[in-house]
Amino acid sequence: MRNAFSCPRKAMGQAMALLVVGSLIVPLAHPQHLSSVDREKAQAILQSIAGDVRKYYYDPKLHGVDWDAKVEETKQAIAKTDSWNTAILEVAALLETLNDSHTFFAPPQDPMSQDYGWRFQMIGSRCYITHVRPKTDAENKGLKPGDEVLTIDGFAPTREALNKIEYVLYTLVPQRTLTLDLRDHSGKIRRRVEVVAKVRQAKAVTDLGDMTGGEQWKLRLEYEDELRLMRPQYKEIGKELMILRLPEFTGEDLDAKDILGKAHKHDALIVDLRGDPGGAESTLQDLLASLFEEDIKIADKVMRNAKEKVAAKGSHHGAFSGKLIVLVDSESASASELFARVIQIEKRGIIVGDRSSGSVMEAMHYPHQTGTDPTYYFESSVSSADLIMGDGKSLEHVGVTPDETVIPTADDLANGRDPVLARAAEIAGVKLSPEDAGKLFPFEWPRK
Repeated sequence: MRNAFSCPRKAMGQAMALLVVGSLIVPLAHPQHLSSVDREKAQAILQSIAGDVRKYYYDPKLHGVDWDAKVEETKQAIAKTDSWNTAILEVAALLETLNDSHTFFAPPQDPMSQDYGWRFQMIGSRCYITHVRPKTDAENKGLKPGDEVLTIDGFAPTREALNKIEYVLYTLVPQRTLTLDLRDHSGKIRRRVEVVAKVRQAKAVTDLGDMTGGEQWKLRLEYEDELRLMRPQYKEIGKELMILRLPEFTGEDLDAKDILGKAHKHDALIVDLRGDPGGAESTLQDLLASLFEEDIKIADKVMRNAKEKVAAKGSHHGAFSGKLIVLVDSESASASELFARVIQIEKRGIIVGDRSSGSVMEAMHYPHQTGTDPTYYFESSVSSADLIMGDGKSLEHVGVTPDETVIPTADDLANGRDPVLARAAEIAGVKLSPEDAGKLFPFEWPRK
């Protein structure tokens, strides 16, 4: 079991209808014949996942959902389907009935991985392309940052639906091609584009001992690349300002006391949590401790049979006491939202940016396996606690509303400008143009 204080789901065609629209299912990829053996494995997966929810979900009443009836419906649907993809989607859709950001199904890994070559994000109430990878079909088809995404395989991305769309695309049923309806950053030209993903065939990993030396080395390089992308970064602008960018609340490379110790040399600190999915509870506590002299309450953890206070121990005279600005956006989730909301409730600093994700629970991960030759490895993430803030409210499905809403325009995205960071610097008393702000932390793609 693994504890998660983060939101990992970033976790199509007709297949997506089941999750996005509420009864979402019809396979995207070509239907695969489901053998009797695979059908039994799918049913075994269903029972394992359903059992985890019964035993571990923080709300024993399951929000009023008739769980046994829903599980039986899913069992019957799997019994009738001829597609493995559809069976997997049925299990995922079962968990969607709980409408819980941290309760979901991670299916057996597909050795085929897709690189779509473009990134997208909700900014305000619209979805925009934020980055396009060079030398990909996306670039060849003319996709550009600042293009507004109107539909993805017929589905309109909204704040409520985008997380599910990403879950299908990146976890459940990755697609070889996507059909996009786009509007260019000028807002004048609308076009339909079919983008082909770059597909990589990887060996399904069941036992590290079965991997060759070359395969183990490649796996290590991929892990090191993940750490590289998640590393904290900071920039110092004279005595006036330090900017700390945290892509994740990771406990591995983040020494909060050491990093925030550098902030003492400056009058103001910007903590950039845009795109941060959360992470370790201990990192959240360490970061907050470095900003408060006295002990500070983070939230009440409401569990199945208990209630527990989550707090950060104050650093007394060692705390950074200068001006504090925190940046959030629609992809700031879980621990990063807790951090921002505590700062806001305690009036310790100013929150700037876009409304955050609203994905704030605590979850445990339960790994499983079924079958032999091959063995299928999968896991569930099940919310073990709701987190109630100092104002008596949960952030789940609500998020953090900034004190000052600042979002980039399509033209800003197209030209690499960062008006959010520029505005935060202005609040700190530092002049920083949106053009220069956009160059401070260049976007990095995973290595191929």
